Amino acid sequence: MLIDGHGRRVDYLRISLTERCNFRCQYCMPEKPFSWVPKENLLSFEELFMFVKVAIDEGVNKIRLTGGEPLLREDIDTFIAMIYDYKSDIDIALTTNGFLLAQSAQRLKNAGLKRLNISLDSLKSDVAAKIAGKDVLKTVLEGIEKALDVGLGVKLNMVPLLGINDGEIVDILEYSKAKGLKVRFIEYMENVHANSEIRGMHGREILSKIKEKYHIKALGREGASPSFNYKLLENGYEFGLIDPHKHDFCESCNRIRLTAEGYLIPCLYFDEAQSIAEALRVKDIKKASAILGDVLKNKPKENRWDHEELSSDDLSKRAFYETGG
Repeated sequence: MLIDGHGRRVDYLRISLTERCNFRCQYCMPEKPFSWVPKENLLSFEELFMFVKVAIDEGVNKIRLTGGEPLLREDIDTFIAMIYDYKSDIDIALTTNGFLLAQSAQRLKNAGLKRLNISLDSLKSDVAAKIAGKDVLKTVLEGIEKALDVGLGVKLNMVPLLGINDGEIVDILEYSKAKGLKVRFIEYMENVHANSEIRGMHGREILSKIKEKYHIKALGREGASPSFNYKLLENGYEFGLIDPHKHDFCESCNRIRLTAEGYLIPCLYFDEAQSIAEALRVKDIKKASAILGDVLKNKPKENRWDHEELSSDDLSKRAFYETGG
């Protein structure tokens, strides 16, 4: 069993398979040149899988594949199948922008993928293009439909931004309900890599938009999930709010992150990390496990997004395209 320095059980591993992305979202990496890390700097699927086996054997029961955009990593279905074949009841999920999903959903399902989280920040083509940096909406919606057609579980994520897509919160909610999908509204996480001109919305502001049309009831968090759940009283539809600015957001954190280059990251907010790449490349599992233990021991208790006013020094320096959020 993996326990961090604050007594929290860690049973959730997030693996970023690439920092590459085919979007340039305003809240993530709008100015990053279209480039990629040399292939030789990335851990192979075989090397990543060595660590995955250790994590599973130590009690990890949920693995999420992220990026950048994970579907840009060739043969991702091969890696999913490796995990599934090792432990078929592991909860294997993937976070994607959905742009490449229509052509890959069936392969992912066949390999053992169970669930997807898909970003959907707007239902208006021009607004979606403004956020993502290119025309994406039609292709993303096709990806959502294909994922549902092949039987994958789907949740939708929306990041509301003031003056950009904040008028679509209810539209996205109702689209999700009509599709039988759960949507989670995610507070924008201030970071130095995002467009400095954008402004996010606090959870209470997001809820206020929904309350203009619906009555809602707070349901609370499910276990260690980062999502705080709510229900519409008019029809019983449930949605989530991911609110890292809330004081209790980190209390039940059960996550550890591994990047494509082999860095173990204990906290999304902070940019501290330790590399297990060298250990994995020489198949020194004992050393990789020791590094994991040290990372867990030093895992921060909480982020700093709950500060009322974030100074420039408080902005997260974490590049989310390296960790998948």
